[in-house]
Amino acid sequence: MSVNYQQYYLHQRPHGPATDSDVRVRAVEVDGLNDGQLLIKNEYFSLDPAIRGWMSDEPSYMPPIELNAVIRSSTVGTVVESRHPDFAAGDVVYGLNGWEEYSVSDGYFLTKVPKDNRFPLHYYLSAFGAVGLTAYFGITDAAELKAGDTLLMSAAAGAVGSLGGQLAKSMGCRVVGLAGSDEKCQWLIDGLGFDAAINYKTESGRLNAAIAAVCPDGVDVYFDNVGGEILDAALLNINSNARIIFCGSISTYNAAEPVPGPYNWWQVLAKSATVKGFLVSNYFPRFEEGALAVAALLDDGKITFKDEIIDGFENTLSGFNKLFDGSNKGKLLLKL
Repeated sequence: MSVNYQQYYLHQRPHGPATDSDVRVRAVEVDGLNDGQLLIKNEYFSLDPAIRGWMSDEPSYMPPIELNAVIRSSTVGTVVESRHPDFAAGDVVYGLNGWEEYSVSDGYFLTKVPKDNRFPLHYYLSAFGAVGLTAYFGITDAAELKAGDTLLMSAAAGAVGSLGGQLAKSMGCRVVGLAGSDEKCQWLIDGLGFDAAINYKTESGRLNAAIAAVCPDGVDVYFDNVGGEILDAALLNINSNARIIFCGSISTYNAAEPVPGPYNWWQVLAKSATVKGFLVSNYFPRFEEGALAVAALLDDGKITFKDEIIDGFENTLSGFNKLFDGSNKGKLLLKL
C-alpha cells in the first residue's frame, strides 16, 4: 500500500532547547514494503529527556540521531501491512520508532501488545514501556534495596521517579523525593506515600542541609535522574557502602557548554560507594516479565502513576520542551 504522512526530522543539532529550526517537519511517502518490513500507524509517541541527548553528536549508549533522520522515539500503534514473518496486520505493537504518523520497521526492539490487553494503549509507553520498566528493574534489581534502606529519588514527580519511589515503599524502604514545586512535593507525600519530599528550587544553594534534615540517618541508595547540583548535594549525604544508580542527567541535556563536576565525587571513595550506570535496554529479554509484574502491582493498588497526554502531532516539539522547564506532571506522551 502507498501511504503519505508527516514526520519530525533533525535538521541541525540544537544548542540549548530544541527549536523548530533544529527539528523540522516534512512529508514522507512509502510505496510498498521490502521483505522483513512492516508498516505501523502510530497512535502515541513518548516524549522523553533522553531524546534530547540523542540529538547531540556526543558518544552515548545509542548512536546520535543523524542529521536529516527522523527523531527517534518509542511509539505504540497498529500494524497496517506486514512482510515480516513475526508480525501481521492488526497486531498492536510498541517499540523504538520515531516522531512520525507512520513508521516502517524491521521488527527491531518491537514487542506485541497482548491480545487480551485490558489496559489503555498508552500504558505501553508509560507503566509497561521503557519508563515503567526503568523504574521496576532499577529499583527491584539494580539498586539492591533491602527493607529499612533510605532511598533518595531525584525527579521524583516524573515518570521514573514516581513509580520507582512507590516500588521502594512497597519493599519496606524509607523514600525521600526531590521535585520542583511545593505542589509536586505534596503529591509525592499525600498521593504516593513518600515519607518526605524536598522542593529543590526553593532549597537551591542549601540542598545539602535540606537532604540531611529529612535523611538524618543518611542515604543508602541515591537514584540519579538529573545530575548537577542535586547529585553533588546527594553525595554529601550518602552512607558507607551506598549505591548510586545513574539513570539520567536531565539538568545537563540542554547545556551549550561543557558541564563541570560533580564536585563532590570524592565522596564515592570516602564512603566506599558503588556507582552503577543503568540502562533498561539491558533488561530487554525480561520486558514481558517486568510488564506483568507492574500490571499486578497496579491491579493490587500498590502503585499508581500519572500520565500527561498532549493532543496533536503539531504540538510534539512544544510538548517535548515541557520536560526541561519542569511544567510536565508525570509521564509525557503525544497522542496523534
